[in-house]
Amino acid sequence: MACTGKIIFIWGSFLLISLLNVNRARNLLVALVCKPSSNPIASGFIQTKDTHFVLNGSPFLFNGFNSYWMMQVAVEPSERYKISNVFREASVVGLNVCRTWAFSDGGYQPLQISPGVYDELVFQALDFVVSEARKYRVRLVLTLTNNLQDYGGRPQYVQWAKSAGEPVNSDDDFYTNAVTKGYYKNYVEVWVQEMGSYVKSIDNKHLLGIGMEGFYGDSIQDRKQYNPIPGYQVGTDFISNNLVKEIDFATIHAYPDAWLPGQDDRLQIAFIQRWLTSHWTDSRTILKKPLIFAEFGKSKTYPGFNISAMDYFLNIVYTNIYNLSKNGGTMGGGLVWQIFTEGMESYYDGYEIVLSQNPSTTSIIAQQSNKMTKLEHSLNNPHGDIFEKEKIGEYESLESSHRNYGFYKMIE
Repeated sequence: MACTGKIIFIWGSFLLISLLNVNRARNLLVALVCKPSSNPIASGFIQTKDTHFVLNGSPFLFNGFNSYWMMQVAVEPSERYKISNVFREASVVGLNVCRTWAFSDGGYQPLQISPGVYDELVFQALDFVVSEARKYRVRLVLTLTNNLQDYGGRPQYVQWAKSAGEPVNSDDDFYTNAVTKGYYKNYVEVWVQEMGSYVKSIDNKHLLGIGMEGFYGDSIQDRKQYNPIPGYQVGTDFISNNLVKEIDFATIHAYPDAWLPGQDDRLQIAFIQRWLTSHWTDSRTILKKPLIFAEFGKSKTYPGFNISAMDYFLNIVYTNIYNLSKNGGTMGGGLVWQIFTEGMESYYDGYEIVLSQNPSTTSIIAQQSNKMTKLEHSLNNPHGDIFEKEKIGEYESLESSHRNYGFYKMIE
């Protein structure tokens, strides 16, 4: 589990990314880069239909990955081949969405040097990431800041305010202090309600979501039994936070080896299945919004790790994602944490996957990409509702087989 705590990310098209070249400092809205315009499927805005993601009226499903490090690595031109390698290798196995950081606040090689002051060279690095993603037909989810201190994030905003003489006492003042909120609003151009309304006010065609892990809070007491430790809370509430009307879709994360230390694989897998099923059910029946499994992985740093165990874990997660997408929709896809290319050992966090070095894992990822693509095509029924063929409400049992939250936005 690496740098966690995402405040905003947006799914979008190269059209929006191109605006960054004109007025990037005020329009750094995260984008999910569409495939080249020669591909007609990529045009149009991603929308929701009931609890499903759709593109041009057809189901939109995906299999994707996290690679947070791309912009930072791309700052050095001689290292940019690593970004190209990851996109090329990912596209070969059908991974079509990548989530990566589009922020670096203060510190080393910052994008935002100080409030409202940006480094053009780092923007050029981000431009390269976007360009390579488009080249390899990979959509991007670009994240705008961090809840924790990695790459600056929330603590950096608070520190800037403190340096300006503001009476801030803790990182949590990020959510209430007018100066810190002003810094962040300028970067993006009470919290969920205020920021959600603000983003919708400048861009109402695109979908917005909060990037929480999925921990349950007090809004529905019995749901807390599904948290990693019953009753465990981190101040967020999957239900109440995602019920905000400006929020269009929900997200969850899962790191059972970190959240349930000392428990064996059987218990961790049982947790994953309960975790997914409960959030899928609540997204369908209470939130009535689509769901994304935005982070999941298995770390090499925990006792007993081996490749077979990781492959088994991924198989379980992917099978759950597929069946939930098939049996009633709502689940749009998953983003595994995380993909690297060769020669990047200094960035490893224990969850690294190098596609060229892990053939069994790579095969599992490729199979999931193929299954999600076929499912997307099969759900496109031109003679009726796009989800007419589904067994609505059914869920197939799979017995056989850091804290992190923020706004996400889906755009063209």
